[in-house]
Amino acid sequence: MTSTGTDSPATPLLVSSAAKLRAATAELLERARDRRGSSDVPPSLGLVPTMGGLHEGHASLASTARRANDVVVVSIFVNPLQFGDQADLDRYPRTLDDDLRLLAACGVDVVFAPGVEEMYPGGEPLVRVSAGRMGEVLEGASRPGHFDGMLTVVAKLLNLGLPGTTADYRAYFGEKDAQQLALIRRMVLDLDVPVSIQGVPIVRDADGLALSSRNRFLEHDERSAALVLSRVLRGLHDRASRGEPLDLNSARADIAAEDLVDLDYLEVVDPSSFAVPGDDGERAGQRLAVVAARVGAVRLIDNTLLPNAG
Repeated sequence: MTSTGTDSPATPLLVSSAAKLRAATAELLERARDRRGSSDVPPSLGLVPTMGGLHEGHASLASTARRANDVVVVSIFVNPLQFGDQADLDRYPRTLDDDLRLLAACGVDVVFAPGVEEMYPGGEPLVRVSAGRMGEVLEGASRPGHFDGMLTVVAKLLNLGLPGTTADYRAYFGEKDAQQLALIRRMVLDLDVPVSIQGVPIVRDADGLALSSRNRFLEHDERSAALVLSRVLRGLHDRASRGEPLDLNSARADIAAEDLVDLDYLEVVDPSSFAVPGDDGERAGQRLAVVAARVGAVRLIDNTLLPNAG
């Protein structure tokens, strides 16, 4: 890390190649090990994969990783495999300078910002990770191939960030992307990837809207309309806490009543498998209410874990 002045946080080391990433993390972990002296507890490395366009939700991920680890790496890579629409890929915000300032304030040590050629030498990978049946519902049904592309790049990033020496290894993902988080946890379990996956709670604006890199594209009236998503989720949470029927059809109708909002889905699922138990959403065990909608030209997702009534 380089100093930017006595009153400014240190700027993270910016690297763009896997070789430099490994060298930097190895050196920082060795320094952490030296600071521990004779301690039997190994140093720890926290990885926060992102696509950039960072906001306070990402800052929460980085800060959570900072509090728990000796070394923190944030990756910034807009993954083309996750986009079915070239226009959507082109539109995704790329704000590296702003991202570095935010990450400096969080105390991040290293930022790994590779180009497409570094991540996919020789072109798009011929072998990819498949999300299987779990990736074909809800977000997977609406965005075919999205989760295969996401898991492929996350698998690569987890491997690229893997400590070359004994260290605790953790990766941090936001709970807003609930289906993504569930799939990553399943991939790590099924493929025996030696990393602990940590979920970090959703960060919301004061009006309740879940933070997203896409929120910047909302017009004023669209943002107001988008609040129906968190409002409906709060209503489902309140009904669940009182032990009342969820009445998903009425909740869907509330969203459909907003002229600027085009509902994709509102469902209640098992948070680990994303199985949909039925249209009424009533089932035993943990339940997660998930919603996706297009507000103007912007697609938004949100979710809330429903309590089990007394």
